[in-house]
Amino acid sequence: MPVRRAEAVWHGSFKDGHGHMQFGEGEFEVDYSAGSRFEEDPGGNPEQLLGAAHAGCFSMALASGLSKAGFPPEAIHTSAEVHLEKTEAGWSVTRVHLTTEVDAPGIEDSAFLELADKAKQNCPISRALGGVEISLEARLAR
Repeated sequence: MPVRRAEAVWHGSFKDGHGHMQFGEGEFEVDYSAGSRFEEDPGGNPEQLLGAAHAGCFSMALASGLSKAGFPPEAIHTSAEVHLEKTEAGWSVTRVHLTTEVDAPGIEDSAFLELADKAKQNCPISRALGGVEISLEARLAR
């Protein structure tokens, strides 16, 4: 299996510094700072990247499960809300809430919800986040 790469460069102090993150061969690049992470300044932050990774991983796992069950999806749209909170141990990602809407003709709600929950529990990013509460809101597009 291939090894995936990402990198970050930081310049300056924590409060006044700034950095740049990228992955792949520059397919994605974003500037970040303490202000874009802990306030509402422009730029990205590591939690957004984690959320994008989780939403993408979950969507692929759900597409696989639906396809194997005989209901290949036409579209899956997933968003992730990553909660960064100050805890006794310091700043921590405490929970991720996934919201997904899926167009998968022919599947019953109960079977869909079961497959969505299985994808939430078993996608590689969910497993990597073992100490984080992960919730899911899943619905079929009708």
